Amino acid sequence: MSMIRDLRAVVRPSLRGKNSPTVYTNYDATRDHSASSAVVDCAVYRDGRRMKECATPHEAMVRVRESGGFAWIGLHEPTEAEFAGIAAEFGLHPLAVEDAVHAHQRPKLERYDDTLFTVFKTIHYVDHAELTSTSEVVETGEVMCFTGRDFVITVRHGGKGSLRTLRHRLQDDPELLAKGPSAVLHSIADHVVDGYIAVASAVQDDIDEVEIDVFSAPTKGSPRGVDAGRIYQLKREVLEFKRAVAPLLRPMQQLSERPMRLIDPDIQKYFRDVADHLARVHEEVVGFDELLNSILQANLAQATVAQNEDMRKITSWAAIVAVPTMICGVYGMNFDYMPETHWKYGYGIVLGGIALVCLAIHRLLKRNGWL
Repeated sequence: MSMIRDLRAVVRPSLRGKNSPTVYTNYDATRDHSASSAVVDCAVYRDGRRMKECATPHEAMVRVRESGGFAWIGLHEPTEAEFAGIAAEFGLHPLAVEDAVHAHQRPKLERYDDTLFTVFKTIHYVDHAELTSTSEVVETGEVMCFTGRDFVITVRHGGKGSLRTLRHRLQDDPELLAKGPSAVLHSIADHVVDGYIAVASAVQDDIDEVEIDVFSAPTKGSPRGVDAGRIYQLKREVLEFKRAVAPLLRPMQQLSERPMRLIDPDIQKYFRDVADHLARVHEEVVGFDELLNSILQANLAQATVAQNEDMRKITSWAAIVAVPTMICGVYGMNFDYMPETHWKYGYGIVLGGIALVCLAIHRLLKRNGWL
């Protein structure tokens, strides 16, 4: 937390006129150098085109102040020490810096002076040969985005969700990139939501597989029903997916509907499309959750029915076995004076009577569906 205390002491809001340049304070060259291990890309863009490479974020901002354009600095899991110099250079708010360093944040959109701080949860589908009660279905990461008038700082956490492909795609569209930092923010949001759509499609396949297993007739030699642990594990993964999607609805609505000084009006129209896609994914994820609840209940109901069938069969066979048990018990008491104990045909008649009664009970129970 020492870095946060330092920032609270040195960072001051930038005082700007409508067309005045950004003012950055308290730059520390040693801190900027220490951030190099976390910086994955650092570049200046002018008129939608990438200029010469920049060695440090400070160098990038010097070029921006001299020649215009904006800087895009990408970092991966920076430490407090690595991020301190960048935070001081760009005048980032200490609370936003703290969230960006420590991660594990809820998707959100916050405004600090002339900087927008946006948190996205990235979702990656984990391929698996077979869904089990311990399978990892989705893997989450985070992308934090600081958006100013002449800079974009992206902070990524997690092994997946690289923005390198996105950066190259944007560089191939200079007309869009010329819109400035808000175009980058939109592209990141669109990239994240497109990932949600792909993951939702893959999760749908897993749910269909479980649903088929639950409602298909069991084959000979295979266990009846589906392991409830598989369904519950899939439900937990869907819940993690839902936690990434649902909180992002309001930030996307704000970016698409509320006028903001840092968002180009032309770019704001594109945010509406992102918000629409996000709403569709949210509906799908909510549907997944409800469907898994129904599948889990159906699986438990099938297990209960199967247990009842087993109990009926056991009870039926117990009723059949009770007949010879009772008759043999009577004739096994060894009294001297019992009817038919010394009769020549008594043994055969008793065995035949037992067989006939057992057969009659068996047919009656089978006709009623107990066997």
